[in-house]
Amino acid sequence: MKQPSTIRYATLALALSVGLLALAPSAFAAAPQSKYGTKSTQSAQSGDDAATQASAEDLSDLQADARAPRVEGNIAELQNLMQAGSLIELRETRNGSYGAKLFFLAQDMLFYVALSQEDRLWRVVKTQDQVRAESIYAQFARKSSDLADGEIRRMQLAAQKSLLDRVIAKSADRANRLTADLALAQQQDSQVSERQQQLQAESAALQTDKLEAERKLRALQMQVDQLQRQAEAGLAPVSVMPSR
Repeated sequence: MKQPSTIRYATLALALSVGLLALAPSAFAAAPQSKYGTKSTQSAQSGDDAATQASAEDLSDLQADARAPRVEGNIAELQNLMQAGSLIELRETRNGSYGAKLFFLAQDMLFYVALSQEDRLWRVVKTQDQVRAESIYAQFARKSSDLADGEIRRMQLAAQKSLLDRVIAKSADRANRLTADLALAQQQDSQVSERQQQLQAESAALQTDKLEAERKLRALQMQVDQLQRQAEAGLAPVSVMPSR
């Protein structure tokens, strides 16, 4: 009774051994293929990822966005209406380079309120409510006034500085002229002083010469008088006969 069981166990063990021997070569042969196959799989996956990224980039292409319909806001809409001459200008406030305007589109009963800087639209509000349009216009007008305060102050300071620069330039020019006149006057004073000294010296010399000439003249007159007396000393007096 025990022999058949032993035979069955032996047969089962033999079958398992044969099966393991048959599977072993295929397992060893598949191992290196699996190693290189992993690299191939990774390369294929990398290629798939690159293709996926390229597909994503293609989907976000700018040309595709350019072909999409362009959405224009209130600013572009108002600009188009202004160019077409479809608007009625109801109010306008100007403060420096800032301004506020209220437009009315009669055909659609729409109001456009615009805030601009240097004639470029900055903010635009569109509404069918006239009260709201007037309120927004008043806000924009006050904002343009507040924004222009610094600009107007700068303009005033620039004008004051320009005026001061002109006054300084004129004062400097006058100072230069006066300096030149003073230098010329000093030069002339020096020349006049030298001339006066020369004249005084000449006058003193002439005075000396004059005194010497007067002395000589007096001496000559005295000599002439003496000679005259000597010449007349030996002459008889001449009688003058009365005329009949």
